[in-house]
Amino acid sequence: MSAHTPWKPSAPPALLPMMQVRCEVDALVSLGPGPCGERRYVPLAGGSVVGPELNGTVVAGGVDWQLQRADGVLEIGAHYVIRTNDGALVEVRSDGLRHGPPEVMVRLAAGEPVARDAYFFRTLMRFTTGDARWLHLNKVMAIASGERQARLVVLDVWRLA
Repeated sequence: MSAHTPWKPSAPPALLPMMQVRCEVDALVSLGPGPCGERRYVPLAGGSVVGPELNGTVVAGGVDWQLQRADGVLEIGAHYVIRTNDGALVEVRSDGLRHGPPEVMVRLAAGEPVARDAYFFRTLMRFTTGDARWLHLNKVMAIASGERQARLVVLDVWRLA
């Protein structure tokens, strides 16, 4: 048998600035406790998208599905549409986690302002469109660093190169 060769990692992929999403959110709706935690959702009321790679608006009607786990971690599954400035429609699926010290999470839940570096809020994003001008987005994976405000979610998004 051959000896195991030590792992020598390659360089990590580059992160390229893509956009900032500012999404207005409506009131949280709880479906109550379930077998894995409290299931809830937040209707997405619209917003703006600005950046070097994508500009447009968040179309009202998306939903941020959430699972509040017993360990204090919030699982996030947002699904919404961006209308680009040139009229294309781009589906966005954003899956992530939000967690932090209990006292910070209580303040966030109450709608109080909390510095984004006081808690963890990250999502993995994928895009789908049939618009010929934006077909390259169907091959993009992106990550976002988020901030939750009382009526707004702000996501700084980077494309993996």
